[in-house]
Amino acid sequence: MAFSASGSGKSRVVLSEINVTPLVDVMLVLLIIFMVTTPMMQQGIDIELPETASSGVPTAEEPFVLVIKKNRKLYVGDQVIPQDDLGTRLKAIFEKRRNKQIYLQADKAVDYGFVAETMAEIRAAGIYNIGLVTLPKP
Repeated sequence: MAFSASGSGKSRVVLSEINVTPLVDVMLVLLIIFMVTTPMMQQGIDIELPETASSGVPTAEEPFVLVIKKNRKLYVGDQVIPQDDLGTRLKAIFEKRRNKQIYLQADKAVDYGFVAETMAEIRAAGIYNIGLVTLPKP
């Protein structure tokens, strides 16, 4: 937009400045919207983890987490995986992954035998780095 500095005819100085106030207003509104909605987007499966005194292990890659709920159902993300099909699915998933490590997140109400069977299936699929996810003791 061009503005003239004076209303007279001969000496016209054209000032071309962009008004950034609306842009800043829109960006602040978007920032507030994203700050409010981001915590609502976190999803997960509700399980009760056992508590231990060990500390966490840092990872460089997005971890692969296998969740065992109280009803002995296996989940990867939101997808249910049958126990019979676990080995073949893990082989297919980890065929192209560089980091062959899996984190097992089992509810503390699940019996040890089922967790051991699941770990055996994971090892049979060729994944030998298995981490158990727990909560720190208070």
